[in-house]
Amino acid sequence: MKKAMMVLTALAFGLASVALAAYPERPITMIVPFAAGGPTDITARIVGEHMSRTLGQQIVIENVAGAGGTTGISRAAASTADGYTIMMGHMGTHGAAPAVYPNLKYNPTKDFEPVGLAAGTPILVVTRKDFPANDLKGFVAHVKANGPKLNEAHAGVGSVSHTTCTLLHSILGVQPNRVAYRGTGPALNDLVAGQVDYMCDQIVNLTPQIQGGTIKALAIATAERSPALPNVPTTKEAGLPEFQVSAWNAIFAPRGTPKDVVARLNDALVKALDDANTRKRLLDLGGDVPDRAGRSPDALAKLVQSEVARWAKVFKQVGGAK
Repeated sequence: MKKAMMVLTALAFGLASVALAAYPERPITMIVPFAAGGPTDITARIVGEHMSRTLGQQIVIENVAGAGGTTGISRAAASTADGYTIMMGHMGTHGAAPAVYPNLKYNPTKDFEPVGLAAGTPILVVTRKDFPANDLKGFVAHVKANGPKLNEAHAGVGSVSHTTCTLLHSILGVQPNRVAYRGTGPALNDLVAGQVDYMCDQIVNLTPQIQGGTIKALAIATAERSPALPNVPTTKEAGLPEFQVSAWNAIFAPRGTPKDVVARLNDALVKALDDANTRKRLLDLGGDVPDRAGRSPDALAKLVQSEVARWAKVFKQVGGAK
């Protein structure tokens, strides 16, 4: 009897190993919690294309937008934890969301299996082209003197533009008039038209307008200048080193996804980011490609923990998600 049980146990383990060895046996869905064409969607498609080749199965992008990305992430978190539904989260969905949405249906630090960091997206401080200040120091002085009279545009509560400018305001101790739009497009259109004064947003959304001279870029909130906009100084160079922020994008799986599956997904991600063409496409957009150490599941888990703590402090300082 004991020998028979041992045989059955060995068979069970063998079948489990075969199942894992076969992963993936069908296409994988990657939920992107924003509309098609945005920075997170573009990053997911670039990285997912190479990952598909490594895994031998297509990664199908499914856009599920709403509530600052939390609608799609909530849906992904509730999916079967078998590796066939993953998601591309970012700074907002897995960092700022708990501070912005008190009734959030998921916990970024507990309800996911981190796969790896895909890319960072630098943040710029930009103004209308005829804004009185031409550099960040002048901008800071002007905003401190005229805060309530100025209009800051953002793409809606919980968006990257809203969250990152909230950080800027907390550092400067100002409370300008915040104008919410339904997306980056209309907010940027009004900035170009001079209807609003300034905004904070991702380099991917702003580069064409900056290069075309329809808006002014005062600083980029990264440690080094971006090759995409080499003439734009960093916030450290421009006199505001405290304002350092990136709208990072990362892959997560639902909690309970087998570790072997997570490891295979991470391996595919690492190979994608090592690929010269994939890297070039991300860098050409102005993105930052993480180094090897920054791509591990453990590194991503630590990043999420630090970001949740950071944004909780920021929104507490400004009195909530205004």
